Amino acid sequence: MKTAARLRCFLSYKKDDADSHDTPLIPRPELTCEVAEENNVSLKERFSYEISRRHPFLYGPTILTMSACYETAVQSCCQEENKTECLRTKLEPIRKYIRGISARHHHLCEIGTKFNEKVASAVELILLTKKQPQANFPEIAKLTMDVKNLHETCCEGNTLACALGRRQLMSYTCSNQAILSSKFAECCEQPEPFRGECIINSENDDKPDLSPLLLTRFTEDWSVCQQFSSNQDSFLQEFLYEYSRRHLELAVPVILRVFETYKRVLEKCCKLENSLECHQPGKEVFQKVILESRDHVKTYCDLQKQLGSSSFQDRLTVLYTKKAPQLSAQELVVFVKKMAAVARGCCPLRDELQLACVEDQTKLILGELCRRHGGKPVNAGVGHCCDDSYAFRKPCFDDLRVDGTYISPPLSCDQAISLEEDLCQAQDEELQMEKQKLLSTLVKQKPHAAEDVFRSIGENFVQLVEKCCQAQRRDVCFQEEGLQLITRCQSLLEASSSQSRLM
Repeated sequence: MKTAARLRCFLSYKKDDADSHDTPLIPRPELTCEVAEENNVSLKERFSYEISRRHPFLYGPTILTMSACYETAVQSCCQEENKTECLRTKLEPIRKYIRGISARHHHLCEIGTKFNEKVASAVELILLTKKQPQANFPEIAKLTMDVKNLHETCCEGNTLACALGRRQLMSYTCSNQAILSSKFAECCEQPEPFRGECIINSENDDKPDLSPLLLTRFTEDWSVCQQFSSNQDSFLQEFLYEYSRRHLELAVPVILRVFETYKRVLEKCCKLENSLECHQPGKEVFQKVILESRDHVKTYCDLQKQLGSSSFQDRLTVLYTKKAPQLSAQELVVFVKKMAAVARGCCPLRDELQLACVEDQTKLILGELCRRHGGKPVNAGVGHCCDDSYAFRKPCFDDLRVDGTYISPPLSCDQAISLEEDLCQAQDEELQMEKQKLLSTLVKQKPHAAEDVFRSIGENFVQLVEKCCQAQRRDVCFQEEGLQLITRCQSLLEASSSQSRLM
């Protein structure tokens, strides 16, 4: 027990330095070939060291694979005439992949520690079933246990055991690909360490032609409650397997919501005398869960399309400042920027792909927010959404309203609005971030004020900066126009505050 407690203590100090993620692993690519020729330390070892310290939650086998990819790219580019351009082109996808997969590894590790192992097992079972929908249930159940145990080993930082476990799992997968998936053949021909990463990133197998009758046995059969009470875990696992392989288009959190809803239905119905009548409409209940999730995403995407990128981010800034005013303006703006990027990437997709895309990306961003809450509590609402249910985390955040417990330190408009000539050097994106920081600061002061009040002040701020940066005497312009903006800001907030009291 002492050893386990000591390990947990050490792991609690393992921190992911998000600030280093955007820093190039090799600051000056043009020197890479010289380093490769002169340095006694191999490129692969140096790269492994760099990504290990920047991404402490990245699994060992992935580090080995990406280091080998890096070495191959460098050796290839150093033979080219334009070495620098070649390196930039080939190393950027490696950097992006590492960042993305590291976030997913970190997220999976947190599910295992924050929630009970049944949640971790359910997530693995869904992922494995979606990738291998042709495989039978006993095979998926076995792999679920193997992968869950492997994740625990990798999350504990036991790199050697993690690498060996991954190799054994991939050997088993390739030896049994005929009963698992038709999509693994090319990956299984690859040598180590590339084979494992290839299988993990391979596309899902084709959806099998399945009878709907197999799913109705979980809702319309008279023996449902008997099976549920006699072997609950196995029965629920089989339902999750059958549902997942019929809905490859749904994201993991959405399938988990259906799963949790089904479990609640059985817990309620199986206490009743006429249990069959109670759980028989299960299919309609599941459909309602999916429609609610889809409606949330549709509203989100419609809003982004209607408002445009900049105004959409302003809207999110106002909404999330009300939900979590304890976060600094900088934290809120960074969070909102990530949420807006999800909309930008997912909303142009076809309707049937939008839901999975938004849900899949949002779970990682909300996971980051919950990590922030774990280190320094934000408020009770955020804490409830983070801790209560992994499946319903996103709907919980969607439904959060103004945090009525927050009392902002008094701040007048002249303190909130900072107008310096340095703003003239800012790029468009930087200026938008400054505007959103201002919005966040003002929302904290007057959370119940009308949203168009904040938007008006934000737009006036940007217009003022654009006007004064073109003026002959910028300092005079900022001083004169700034006073007008501050006066307008103060009067708008006071008027809005009076209206709020009347209501």
